[in-house]
Amino acid sequence: MLSSVKKIGRTVRAVTTRNPDQRISRLYELPDPRHQFADRATRYINIGYWADDSTTVDQAGEAVAAMLADAARFEVGQDILDLGCGYGDQDFLWLEEKNPRQIHAIDVTPRQIEGAQRRAAEEGVTDRLHFHVGTATKLPFDDWSFDRVVALDAALHFHTRADFFREAYRVLRPGGVLGTVDTIPLDPSTPRKGFRTPRFSLYRFAVPDENWYDRAGYAARLAEAGFVDGTVTSIREHTWEPWYRYWSGIAQDPSAHPDLPPEVLETVSKEWRDTDQIKGELDLLDYVVAIATKPA
Repeated sequence: MLSSVKKIGRTVRAVTTRNPDQRISRLYELPDPRHQFADRATRYINIGYWADDSTTVDQAGEAVAAMLADAARFEVGQDILDLGCGYGDQDFLWLEEKNPRQIHAIDVTPRQIEGAQRRAAEEGVTDRLHFHVGTATKLPFDDWSFDRVVALDAALHFHTRADFFREAYRVLRPGGVLGTVDTIPLDPSTPRKGFRTPRFSLYRFAVPDENWYDRAGYAARLAEAGFVDGTVTSIREHTWEPWYRYWSGIAQDPSAHPDLPPEVLETVSKEWRDTDQIKGELDLLDYVVAIATKPA
């Protein structure tokens, strides 16, 4: 009982925090990592890319990270900046598979950065993989510092995304590429206050009004920041749709998943009480890959 009261208090404190970066940090520190990731080997915090209905959560998280790297044209020896990195699983993947010169990764949530730093030390890669607490809209780097700037399922929270685009443009070298995987509304007239389910309340509390626009609005803001050749491509049929089928299937028949830890089943039962309402809210959201280039 006491723990439930404390959790409610922490949640209220998080959603009522005025500072937008601090609000995001507190919201993402609410879940206990031991429970949040009890059913998986990775710590990706994204919707994932689900090739088919046999895809696992770990595979989906890794697949969307690999997709972003390929879309942003990662190459050997590059300097990469990852913003809103979470626990940094994608950065370890990219370091191994793409062999950049170095990766700097930033997130506003200290607990996530501390976890990533511990893993980097354990794996002996701190000379090439650097994790920092900070914000995507005020970057501690000189102009022309990076070949690629990316944000995996994070830019919707940046205050604001347009400020992030301008900072990304500043720190990119000429010819450098900005890449994001991001959640946006299919229709920008959809009110964020309409997201009421526990699973989607994050869009009500943790997305600035200035970030609430569709694919056309996204492309326009990239161009306003100075980028060229911008593309914003929907991948929702391989993200939101199979993501919903996976988790709603567990919620509707938990007995069919005896391999899942009890704490995971408990969380799913709480967050997915009304699968129809969740589906209705999900149908209002898009999931996109956006790529743009700084002129050479």
